[in-house]
Amino acid sequence: MSNPLVIRPRTEAVEGQPILRPLPSAQSRSVGPFVFFDHMLATDYAPGIGMNIRQHPHIGLSTLTYLFEGELQHKDSLGSDQRVLPGDVSWMTAGRGVAHVERTPADLLARGSRLHGLQVWLASPKAAEQGDGRYSHHPAASLPSSDNLGVNIRMIAGSGFCLESPVPVLSPTLYALVHMQAATTLNIPTEHAERALYVLEGEVSLNDEAVEPCSLVVLPQAEEMSLYAEGECLLVLFGGAPLDGPRRMNWNFVASDPALIDQARARWAAGDWPTVPGETERIELP
Repeated sequence: MSNPLVIRPRTEAVEGQPILRPLPSAQSRSVGPFVFFDHMLATDYAPGIGMNIRQHPHIGLSTLTYLFEGELQHKDSLGSDQRVLPGDVSWMTAGRGVAHVERTPADLLARGSRLHGLQVWLASPKAAEQGDGRYSHHPAASLPSSDNLGVNIRMIAGSGFCLESPVPVLSPTLYALVHMQAATTLNIPTEHAERALYVLEGEVSLNDEAVEPCSLVVLPQAEEMSLYAEGECLLVLFGGAPLDGPRRMNWNFVASDPALIDQARARWAAGDWPTVPGETERIELP
């Protein structure tokens, strides 16, 4: 039996929002299609202060935002303007080029708010890297869930545990939120080739080894693993089919061909990019 790979996230901040980022790391560049994993730490914003991610570009990936607390306004160059509530899925596929904005809605900005959530990036298959951009919003009530013997599983995206999310993923994907009551057990099947778990809160053990909160554990392939909740805990399981070849990541761009990233950087720098309606401010190339 192989040992799981444990990754300690690094601490960063995005436009003032503190995050933990375990993926990508030197130890693991991807898990299934997931190439980027941000845990937006629970943060209280005073009135007049909030999240404000100005206009910025993406290629070759899909972004997925999922909130536990707070709300965000998503706007993009496709014309989407969507308020995202806790438990919703905000899904944007960039294709050959999309720009978007994410910020605290004006009414919450005025009175103060609290934000806590996850944002992940999934690399697109090569055949879809240069496709059309798309956006879809999936209310919390549309996501399937199961509740069995004290273990609740909500399928955020993809499929697993006899559940399938309506989110239009581009390759075999697993992205599930798991809430376990104390003294419950969950067997993690091998239906997806690559799998990892990230513990948000609580005490849990994996095959009798304790897992620290806010750590990412990459599971050995083709081995069924068992989770045991020492107390009430919340975690996510994610993964899927391996990528169809290596990916390059540079700033907000993901591609199988470095030339696509060079072209995207040049286009953004030159202002040759779709713009978000009503937005003038943007994040420049680092």
